[in-house]
Amino acid sequence: MFGRFGPVELILVLVVLLLLFGAKRIPDVARSLGKAMNQFKRGMKETDLDSEEETGQQPGEDERTNDEGNDEGKEE
Repeated sequence: MFGRFGPVELILVLVVLLLLFGAKRIPDVARSLGKAMNQFKRGMKETDLDSEEETGQQPGEDERTNDEGNDEGKEE
């Protein structure tokens, strides 16, 4: 109910943005936001690669999936 935005809500948000920032600044704000998102994603990837190099794990491998010393669910 609250998570769905219809066309009326989107138009209302766009009108408010237009009033707050003006027509000339909206493209600059969107461009800056896009650059910031790309830098954030790049930083997250670099952090993941650095941590994987330190631990010796393959990308996407979780520490909990290693079978070394994990006896949960095994019957003797």
